[in-house]
Amino acid sequence: MSGTVGKSGIVFNIQPYSLHDGPGIRTIVFLKGCPLRCIWCSNPESQNTYPEIGFDREKCIAGKGCDFCKGVCDIGSFSAAGANAELKGSCGGFREVCPAGAIQVYGREMTAEEIVSRAEEESAFYSHGKGGITLSGGEPFMQGDFALEILREAKRRRLNTAAETCGCCDTEILRQAAGLLDYIMFDIKLLDDERHIRYTGGSNRQILENLEMLFSEFPGLHKHIRTPVIPTVNDSGDDIGAINRFLSGRENCSYELLPYHRFGTGKYKLLGREYADIPERLDDELFRKLKAFEI
Repeated sequence: MSGTVGKSGIVFNIQPYSLHDGPGIRTIVFLKGCPLRCIWCSNPESQNTYPEIGFDREKCIAGKGCDFCKGVCDIGSFSAAGANAELKGSCGGFREVCPAGAIQVYGREMTAEEIVSRAEEESAFYSHGKGGITLSGGEPFMQGDFALEILREAKRRRLNTAAETCGCCDTEILRQAAGLLDYIMFDIKLLDDERHIRYTGGSNRQILENLEMLFSEFPGLHKHIRTPVIPTVNDSGDDIGAINRFLSGRENCSYELLPYHRFGTGKYKLLGREYADIPERLDDELFRKLKAFEI
């Protein structure tokens, strides 16, 4: 993606009035694309960089004679194409023509200026508690130049900026972004690299190197480190304690454990994918004990 104002990137959601993704009331911009494949991912529609179709066969009424989706684009009737089709050009029109609501399009092209203008509409709510705009994903810095342009445009309009990152991104992109951020949320899933690869599909080496870079080069930037606690993956005192010790003594840093949830499992079915076999929930008493590691 180019780094000039007006150039576009792929966004799969913009959520206003959020209270959970940075300080104050914020507008969350979700960019598509992530290099990791965490088995518990609650946003599977965020993983690929291109727009995708979610298809609910139970809602589809093609068997009752409906053919509104036929001819929308060159993949033909969507009921025949099925899920996992990569959208190009006018394929985004599937959602608009489906009378049964069986089709969901994840991802659309937007410019940095469009995104920040949308966020600026809620700016009256930002003054309380240092609210503003938060980049999320996926991994927002996978669309690196585009993410930087959004942050530059936000700063030009004097908006407070934050980002949520898994840390698995180009170091120079992250370095430039850090210079434009007021707050960053950085996920650490596991310190053990072998198990990190097993459960996320990628090494944690670049993640930890990027975090060390932030601590070294941007001491004034608040770093809110988060660990999603996943049953059978990292729900032990050894794993959480190791992360706590790794962060102990760091300046301008906080640490939070996030409870596991299964809110995104329905989207796997719409995308034609299987969700991992993870227990329904973590024992409440165990989670309370692990929370003692927060800093």
